[in-house]
Amino acid sequence: MAAPTGQLASAGPCESVRARHARRFIIGIAAVAALGGALFGYDTGVISGALPFMEGHFGLTSLGEGIITSALLIGAAFGSLIGGRMSDALGRRNSLLWAGAVFIGGALAVALAPDVPVMTVARFVLGLAVGSASVITPLYLSEIAPPRIRGRLVSFNSLMIVSGQLLAYLINAFLAQWAAWRWMLGLAALPAVALFVGLFFLPDTPRWYISKGRQDDAARVLRRTLPAEDVSAELARIDHARSLEADARRGGRQQLRTPWVRRLLLVGIGLAAVQQITGVNAVVYFAPKILASTGLGTGASITATIAIGVISVLATALGMSLIDRVGRRPLLLTGLAGMTVSLALLGAAFHLPHSPAVSILVLGLMVLYMAFMQGTLNTGVWLLLAEMFPLRVRGLAMGAAVFMMWLVNFAVALAFPLLLDAVGAGTTFWLFGVMCVLSLVFCKRYAPETKGLALEDLEDELRKAAGPAPAAN
Repeated sequence: MAAPTGQLASAGPCESVRARHARRFIIGIAAVAALGGALFGYDTGVISGALPFMEGHFGLTSLGEGIITSALLIGAAFGSLIGGRMSDALGRRNSLLWAGAVFIGGALAVALAPDVPVMTVARFVLGLAVGSASVITPLYLSEIAPPRIRGRLVSFNSLMIVSGQLLAYLINAFLAQWAAWRWMLGLAALPAVALFVGLFFLPDTPRWYISKGRQDDAARVLRRTLPAEDVSAELARIDHARSLEADARRGGRQQLRTPWVRRLLLVGIGLAAVQQITGVNAVVYFAPKILASTGLGTGASITATIAIGVISVLATALGMSLIDRVGRRPLLLTGLAGMTVSLALLGAAFHLPHSPAVSILVLGLMVLYMAFMQGTLNTGVWLLLAEMFPLRVRGLAMGAAVFMMWLVNFAVALAFPLLLDAVGAGTTFWLFGVMCVLSLVFCKRYAPETKGLALEDLEDELRKAAGPAPAAN
């Protein structure tokens, strides 16, 4: 992760020491907070390797596979709403502590579940933590990061998500030789403990402190991330934004009735849906099943998914390096165009006769699709959702957008095994390609550009640019 040296220019030995301390502080925050992203990735990715063995153990049908997979996702949908409200009331840090505790309990419950009903409930509970972390972690990072590195720091959470998925694929491949699917699921408790313990050493964000009237606490945190001469100006900027939003001391729900805020919420919900209807989690959750349909064995299919995890990490790292230079909108549009082409070719590949060469071709096209997805759309959407909402409704609005993300994710995970049985993999991936085209049109028209602006300055810009709320998306 790039150090914030541009934000903390050295003006002598004292400032140089201060810059080094700030750099270590910010990197430490990113490392601990982004464990929430790693757990998000692990708990969503691990099911791909566990599911083939659970299918035999529990006698699952395609519907049963969809139910167990999607139970976590419906829990995550409600967790995103809980996380948004909780982060506004209790703070970003304390809410992540709650999520860490649920991660620990949920991982152990899933690993020990004796039957399908208990497994489904345990996955739902684990989903509450996944959904909460999916809202709170990027919110926390976006509010504590200096503006010049905010894109890279928040995108670090996206890198941790795909790193968690890669770790899940590696562990799945290693444990598959013993069919140790319970260990695959239960090992998520270890990083959950690290997250829970590490959070005791972190502060909350300056913006949340100011929203609760705790200026001294906010200043204390800002002094650890900014040059001394910039602290007062940053405090004033945050406080000014807060006062603009609180003129009549209206609550968050009333704020959402303001036309420009409502428009941003509709756009945020649309972006959240775009991230899921384009098919990414059909690949994340069911890659071994997809590859097995081309003739590969179970063990080979699970091992082959490591390639998907590796390219996801590399593409996300590339996206992180570009997003503050290229901007959010160009990445979204480029990625959706590449995903459309990849899915069109992938759908065609499934109409070829089964052979080892076709299995390799399908894997290669899945890897290409994931490279476009993870390096552009996934990184860009999470960052935009963390940046685009005003302070007083940021947690609530982001929670609503991520709630939609998880609902669409749930629908895709539940429907995908049934679609494979009904129309086949080729037609299913062509349907995702159509969704990419529609998403490209939506993003070109509505996605905002947030590159390079402080959150409070960005708020003013979006207010001016929003205009009347659209009748529909």
